[in-house]
Amino acid sequence: MPEPYEGEVPKICRYLLCIFGPWSLPSVAVDCEFLATPISQRLPTNGIWTSLQILGFLQPFLEKKEGTSFSFGSPKHFKTMSSVSVETFPAVNMLDLEGSGQVERTNWVLNAPKPPGICSEIVSAIRENVFPCGNRFFSVCKEPRLRNVMPFLEGVFPIILLCKNYKISKFKRDLMAGLTLASLCIPQSIGYATLAKLDPQYGLYTSVVPPLIYALVGTSRDIAIGPVAVVSLLISSMLQKIQDPLVDPTYYRKLVFTATLFAGVFQAAFGLLRLGFLVDFLSHAAIVGFMAGAAVMIGLQQLKGLLGITNFTNKTDIVSVLESVWKSLHHPWSPFNFIIGCSFLSFILITRFVGRRNKRLFWLPAMAPLISVILSTLIVYLTRADGHGVKIVKHVKGGLNPSSVDQLLLNGPHLGEVAKIGLVIAVVALTEAVAVGRSFAAIKGYHLDGNKEMTAIGLMNIVGSLTSCYAATGSFSRTAVNFSAGCETVVSNIVMAITVFISLQCFTRLLYFTPIAILASIILSALPGLIDLSEARNIWKIDKLDFLACAGAFLGVLFGSVEIGLMVAVLVSFAKILLISIQPGAEALGLIPGTDMYYSVEQYPMARQTPGVLIIRVKSALLCFANANSVRERIAKFASQKVGTGDKENAGVRTQLVVLDMSSLLNIDTSGITSLKELQKELASQGIELAIANPRWQVIDKLKLANFIGEVDSRVFLTVREAVDACITPKMAAV
Repeated sequence: MPEPYEGEVPKICRYLLCIFGPWSLPSVAVDCEFLATPISQRLPTNGIWTSLQILGFLQPFLEKKEGTSFSFGSPKHFKTMSSVSVETFPAVNMLDLEGSGQVERTNWVLNAPKPPGICSEIVSAIRENVFPCGNRFFSVCKEPRLRNVMPFLEGVFPIILLCKNYKISKFKRDLMAGLTLASLCIPQSIGYATLAKLDPQYGLYTSVVPPLIYALVGTSRDIAIGPVAVVSLLISSMLQKIQDPLVDPTYYRKLVFTATLFAGVFQAAFGLLRLGFLVDFLSHAAIVGFMAGAAVMIGLQQLKGLLGITNFTNKTDIVSVLESVWKSLHHPWSPFNFIIGCSFLSFILITRFVGRRNKRLFWLPAMAPLISVILSTLIVYLTRADGHGVKIVKHVKGGLNPSSVDQLLLNGPHLGEVAKIGLVIAVVALTEAVAVGRSFAAIKGYHLDGNKEMTAIGLMNIVGSLTSCYAATGSFSRTAVNFSAGCETVVSNIVMAITVFISLQCFTRLLYFTPIAILASIILSALPGLIDLSEARNIWKIDKLDFLACAGAFLGVLFGSVEIGLMVAVLVSFAKILLISIQPGAEALGLIPGTDMYYSVEQYPMARQTPGVLIIRVKSALLCFANANSVRERIAKFASQKVGTGDKENAGVRTQLVVLDMSSLLNIDTSGITSLKELQKELASQGIELAIANPRWQVIDKLKLANFIGEVDSRVFLTVREAVDACITPKMAAV
């Protein structure tokens, strides 16, 4: 063995030691990442790169030599020599070997490219959503061949991809699912139209055009599109404050179409601009409470049809509804409505119970509403019960969806109010649709793009508002039926839409004697699925603040209105976010034994703190005006305390270095930068150094623009370990 080299090792010699070391030394550990990385990013000369390639080919020969081992270490930069063991080169100072690499990695952090601005991010988001090929679309457009346009068309119309692999076996299942879906959709659509204070045919119209449009541009294979109870209640409860549908039904209908148009525009904008996070302002807990409250209100509203009440309040709060019911019971009313409604409601609930017990009879609860409509209509027609106080639907206009372009109120006095209502409808409808779509996509194991779903739902509502449809979305109950019926693709929606259209053309006259109590019972049968008591209990058990949002939404809808319930839910959710952001907390980190990882010393008691070194991580994604002072005060308080490993020798050492781990910090504003400057001055006055580790892209860019890097003497490092190793002084090490 030759005498070890004393003193500093030149950079070229470090590479040569790694290349030729295996011939004379018992073991060597060589990093594997440099073998697969371009020369421009690793080594200064092609000659050395060629030597490294030779080294890779020599692995089998090296392993044959007795006492020699060749191993690949963890992926680290080759220039750091971090994977070369100290035992292999006992006389080589490893800190010297790592010094140049450490400086270079610091330069990586400081000299990172400028992050994209807001405008470029918006443009990229629009390109990604509007043009499925991304930036390649513009180069594709220059190509004259038609085949290069196909990726664009497939991205805009996913049904093209579906047609490529579509088989007869799949169509058979979709046909069965679509027919089963239509049997449930027809009576529900009529009932939901009456809930929205519209004529029955508009519910059927909404089950024709929107499903067809969604089938062209939607990505979910299972979701069933059409009118739903919650959106219908939203429309009636909010728009009737502008215009009473009983006084002027034509103007009210125009308001509904205009609100649907605005809802579609907002939904499409959310998808195109990747603003889906706005929908998340209604948290899961808030949605649970809102749905439960809406279900109770819908059920109370159906007492009008179930009891055959003529004069009923337009208010939706529980006090007004019960008061109206109580007053109506003191006037003459026909009990036959209640008998018919309750009888068929019991029939529907029993069939649902049987369907759950026997999965082969899944079609029975789906067909039960249509069977109820047919049987009740025959009973009323044969017994002439309409002459004995039973209220019936009477005339239902059939035929193709008429155009409603001329009915849109785009310059009326209520345009601003209708736009606000459209925004509320858009958020609620998207929340339900995305939740339903993702739930069933997870069951079948495919991915659902939330932004594309929003764009598809927005487009179908825009087209729907032009063809006499009101706001449509994905229905959980009908989607469950569609799934149980064995649907394979979105073709089941097409089958359903065609079936409803045929019914509009041929069978609307048969609905003349359909009792309104049956429509009320069908709506009531769908309400239990909106009330999830087990989930509410689970929310209470996991997060009390989330339960507060859930209860606030429920009580707001129940005792106020739909708008108040939504407002309470959003305000509670915002309050929770604000509370978390104002008091984000900061945690002290320690080194996990046997690793290079630093974690919270409270969560991992075995983590060891370096004497005199305080490593702090801010538990927040944003350091801003809301939490900057709180974070600064918390770090200063930590720094004033003595830091040690917990053993008797090193416990109680005064803090001499604070390492701020910024790995969790995604962004920072001017208030956050100001607080860091104040912290640095406060620590410097106490003789404490400040170092920064692993800052994110936007953070380091703003710190450079604010000239904060110079104030910390460029003590910026890629990892916490490097910050500790580089900043610790011999005096601190000796302590």
